[in-house]
Amino acid sequence: MKFIKKFARDVKAATAIEYGLIAALIAVAAITTLQAVGGNVDATFEKVDKGLQDGLASGN
Repeated sequence: MKFIKKFARDVKAATAIEYGLIAALIAVAAITTLQAVGGNVDATFEKVDKGLQDGLASGN
C-alpha cells in the first residue's frame, strides 16, 4: 500500500515538472518572437520619424 501512495505522489510531481517545462518553452518562444518583431517595429517607427521630419523640413 505504501508503494502505491508513493507512486501517486511521484506522478503529481512529474506532472508539475512537465507543466513547468511547458511554461518555460512557451516563455522562450514568446521572448524570441517578440525580439524578432521588436526589431521590425523599431525600423517602422524610424521610417515614420524620418518621414515626419522630412515633411516638416520641406514645409508640407
